[in-house]
Amino acid sequence: MSDIDIRIEGRAGRITLNRPKALNALTYDMCLAMEAAFDRWRENDAVHLIIVDAVGERAFCAGGDIADLYQQGIEGNFAYGQKFWADEYRLNHKIFTYPKPVVSFLQGFTMGGGVGVGCHGSHRIVGDSSQIAMPECGIGLVPDVGGSLMLALAPGRLGEYLGITAARMGPADAIFAGFADHYMPERNWPDMIEQLAQTGDTDVIAKAAQTASGGTLDSQLDEINALFAGESLSDILITLRHASGNFAKEALKMITRTSPLSAACTVEMMHRLRGSALSMEKALDLEYRFTYRASEHGDFLEGIRAAIIDKDRAPKWQYADADVPLAAVAKMLQPLGAQALKL
Repeated sequence: MSDIDIRIEGRAGRITLNRPKALNALTYDMCLAMEAAFDRWRENDAVHLIIVDAVGERAFCAGGDIADLYQQGIEGNFAYGQKFWADEYRLNHKIFTYPKPVVSFLQGFTMGGGVGVGCHGSHRIVGDSSQIAMPECGIGLVPDVGGSLMLALAPGRLGEYLGITAARMGPADAIFAGFADHYMPERNWPDMIEQLAQTGDTDVIAKAAQTASGGTLDSQLDEINALFAGESLSDILITLRHASGNFAKEALKMITRTSPLSAACTVEMMHRLRGSALSMEKALDLEYRFTYRASEHGDFLEGIRAAIIDKDRAPKWQYADADVPLAAVAKMLQPLGAQALKL
């Protein structure tokens, strides 16, 4: 079987990610195959809904397969990554705007690129093993694949907190933050998938859903709002350094593992996106401004080197003192003109 299994079963278009040993990390070819399937099924009256799931217990999808991006980047071929991200974001947008129900089953790790394919559909189901996060700042990117939209829509200042700490959300927290819709024990998922395929009716999901327990973000929201209310990364860091309590201490520790430039840009993106003009199109455009420049001007290649290639976990970030100039943030997020993302 290939890295992705695409077929029609009953009334459902089925997409199953099948790289369990690689935590179902998305390759470029997988993204293109998914997009082609969504395009085919859009006008196919025999397909009533789409079901997206994955093989293995450890992950729905732990992110994108970034080894090729790194190799092309260090060779100076920045166009490869720019095209990859543009094509991936087009898929994310199609899932978000799809006219038919898209049901995803998100076991284990759902991170980065996995959020892009698993968390933009109409019915997002989590179970006890689910761990959802946006850890991009840790490799010199910003929360992307439409994730910045979800962070900006999350209650209070959760967007800043989740975006720059890469904190993981279990099922209850994922639902609270807006990254998932329903909790269902994973032992029930095969029967649910069979029902959906046979009936083409998503009403069975809400009837079978249960209440998730164990969440913490709801009770921590007031503290998060106070700690992450700053206008810039510098403001947030000052607040955290002067705060007492274990939560602030742990949050600060998590932020120190990320690229300061990426974290500063993430905070700025949250502030730009919030408001009445918020849209998926605006979020993806802003994300692409950063990722378009990430290999040449950002910390992306260094972040991948430290995390994936050399695995020394000791990246040499730009602005290592976390004092990121406003001009540096503005440069990464300025409009791309003729090179802007086209959806």
